[in-house]
Amino acid sequence: MLVTVRGAGPALVLLHGWAMHGGVFEPLARLLESRFTLHLVDLPGHGLSHDDATALAPEAVADALLARLPPAIWIGWSLGGLVALAAAQRATGAVQGLAMLAASPRFVRGDDWPEGMDPAIFRRFADDLAGDYRAAVDRFLLLEAQGSDHARDEIRALRAIVFAHGEPTVARLCEGLRVLEDSDLRAGLASVAVPSLWLAGRRDRLVSPPAMQRAAAACGGSFVEVAHAGHAPFLTHAAEVAEAIVALATLVAQGAPVVPVAPAVAPAAPTALAGLAAEARR
Repeated sequence: MLVTVRGAGPALVLLHGWAMHGGVFEPLARLLESRFTLHLVDLPGHGLSHDDATALAPEAVADALLARLPPAIWIGWSLGGLVALAAAQRATGAVQGLAMLAASPRFVRGDDWPEGMDPAIFRRFADDLAGDYRAAVDRFLLLEAQGSDHARDEIRALRAIVFAHGEPTVARLCEGLRVLEDSDLRAGLASVAVPSLWLAGRRDRLVSPPAMQRAAAACGGSFVEVAHAGHAPFLTHAAEVAEAIVALATLVAQGAPVVPVAPAVAPAAPTALAGLAAEARR
């Protein structure tokens, strides 16, 4: 599995979403590399990890990366968030903090998880991949950008990036869709013993901000919502996302306590980005 290392300072691991590669984080990486050592991962079958045979199951990818990466704050976007969360649930000490960017412990709707997506959406994308591969991927990119105040810029950036490091196979893309449809990491939320940031785009059409808020409460994390962002806030609001990550790193360095909220208790109101940064500076 390819891991590109750049920058200097405390370690951050960055994990991309479906069909993408580590290069998608470039706007964010430019803002962080002066303060952190970045470990930009190309997930198995994606980007320059095209030939890596590791299964895309979050636990399998997490184990493979934990075996070779230094202790770090793990940052996961969308599909990559499942890997980051699996690592935080499995590793004591190796994962020092967790940042979930437009990511949820469960992506699909259920009787006890009404905020999820209709699972049929993932199945339709899988069926479409067998026909017009590029058109199916492009429709997914359009869904990612939908709702953002900067949707045109976001879709332009995603289209420019998606195949820049090669094309995942249809089999790998279908495997990723199955992971998004089948994964449910909610049961382990209370075991996340490190500070966590759950950063949502208010206009995200793929991952519900209320779902992320519920998950943040269950593991004692901070919930932050970027008002005008969609599914890829680090592309359209990179400075705000970087500020929130710096604040999280400060909390980690300070050894901030983690206090999960009981599932029966409604989650607290969203924490403003400025408020999180102010808390980190105390």
